[in-house]
Amino acid sequence: MQATVDRALAPLTAKKTQWARLSVARKLRYLGAMRAAIAKRADEWVRLSLEGKQLPADSPLAGEEWISGPYAVLIAINALSKSLRALATGGDVLAGTKIRTRASGQVVVDVYPADIFDRLLLNGYHAEVWMQDEVTPANLRDHVASFYKQQNPLGSVGLILGAGNISSIPLLDVLTKMFVEGQVAIVKMNPVNDYLGPLFEEVCTDLIDDGYLRFVYGGGDVGAYLTAHELVDTLHITGSARTYNHIVFGGGEAGADRQARNEPIINKPFTSELGGVGPTFIVPGPWTDADLAFQAEHLATQKFHNAGFNCIASQVLVLPKGWTGTDRLVDELRRTIRSIPAREAYYPGADDRQQAAVAKHPHAEVLDAGRVPRTLITNIDPNGKDEYAFTTEFFGGVYATTKLAERDPADFIRAAVTFANDKLAGTLGAQFLIHPKTQDLLGPVLEDAIAHLNYGNVGINSWTGAGYLLPTATWGAYPGHTHDNIGSGIGVVHNAYMFDRPEKTVVYAPFHPFPRALWSGQFHLSPKPPWFVTHRRADKAGQRLTRFAAEPGWRHVPGIFAAALRH
Repeated sequence: MQATVDRALAPLTAKKTQWARLSVARKLRYLGAMRAAIAKRADEWVRLSLEGKQLPADSPLAGEEWISGPYAVLIAINALSKSLRALATGGDVLAGTKIRTRASGQVVVDVYPADIFDRLLLNGYHAEVWMQDEVTPANLRDHVASFYKQQNPLGSVGLILGAGNISSIPLLDVLTKMFVEGQVAIVKMNPVNDYLGPLFEEVCTDLIDDGYLRFVYGGGDVGAYLTAHELVDTLHITGSARTYNHIVFGGGEAGADRQARNEPIINKPFTSELGGVGPTFIVPGPWTDADLAFQAEHLATQKFHNAGFNCIASQVLVLPKGWTGTDRLVDELRRTIRSIPAREAYYPGADDRQQAAVAKHPHAEVLDAGRVPRTLITNIDPNGKDEYAFTTEFFGGVYATTKLAERDPADFIRAAVTFANDKLAGTLGAQFLIHPKTQDLLGPVLEDAIAHLNYGNVGINSWTGAGYLLPTATWGAYPGHTHDNIGSGIGVVHNAYMFDRPEKTVVYAPFHPFPRALWSGQFHLSPKPPWFVTHRRADKAGQRLTRFAAEPGWRHVPGIFAAALRH
């Protein structure tokens, strides 16, 4: 094993400075080759993912694998290529974006939609990146594409410890580390989905042949050898805080003692995306029966997309006590969960995590008879001390609810933000579901709440999964974590505009789907999103979106709309 890893690292070390100083034009050619290779291998990529997750080839759930697999990487390549072309020609990476300054002085950049196709394919969606305090309108562009402003960089070897759940993560991390941060990379595939490694190697053939990228395989022993290797300069992990702490401080009581003293055994620069306990806030308002039914599907998606094995899954549904819609929404959610087919809990440890949640919350409802049954834990006391559901990521098909006493929408929003900041573990993603009439009445209250919410990704009527998917958005925890208190991690990925001081991404989406939105005065064409677990043609929509991303053009649009609208 050690000899294999050493052989993989040797050419990377030799080529790291060459890669760091390589012209942008040459890097664009590598991206073009990757895009062409993914277009050819997308069907195989999805087939392998379906087999690995034990999903039928003809299931609508195949849409998840198309959209969170090859499609996600293709649109990231397209967005990153646009930014690099601007750099290559001396242009402005942020050309065409709208930039505003909040009353507090915080700089906000509109990053989506970026072109006419964005406006059509996710009509009604938009995304912003909010900057950290030191960024001003005058110096914003000083904080864009910082790597490419260095003179004669020496380069570095970056280790990427791959994720085992969402298939696009390893290659998206490669794009960030290599093309945004200028590192050569060695990817250690996760044993859960290492069946994709050979395909990824074919997709990245040119980068591998030229000595800039390597893939390796194996268990924890390989990871441990790599993290401590003298030729590895930086590290990046997608996983859990527990795994991160084991790497940085070591295991057992000795590791816990080192963490308490902040004495890491790994002192290399280390970025990370580590999940957490994600909340969804239900803001009281004039919801109809149709609204409750649609948003119950939305909530089921936020939890059960990819069988619940998402770091961005909603885990705690935060409801207003006394609102007439609260119990009805939970009933609709329960009904929706039971109506969608159970699927294989493919990720290791799911049964142990579900049983631990039930043991800590004995009133939990088991909603089906599967090997690892989907589970609902209702009415957890929001004032309870160290509630398990608030402090431990379930990473599986377990959903929890809690109720706050505040019934006024403004008071509820403020209380929900305080609750999430103070009670819930992690800072990765949070969602508000809010009726547009309520949003209009609140005025600046919602934006002020977003500003005070210490999460790296915030969705307004959008699952933060969209924040993961949109390549011009940033993806990562709220800034401020430290290595001895890692929370949801340090740093961001994706980030096609290459911001170096982002605070959070905020994604806005329609509350009502098309065509019902028109009856409510919302003029958009966005139907039920194709990532919904209840979308009956998600497989067709995902496949057609992928074909479009591989070769953007008008000829793909009618087929995408036909699949999306027939849901």
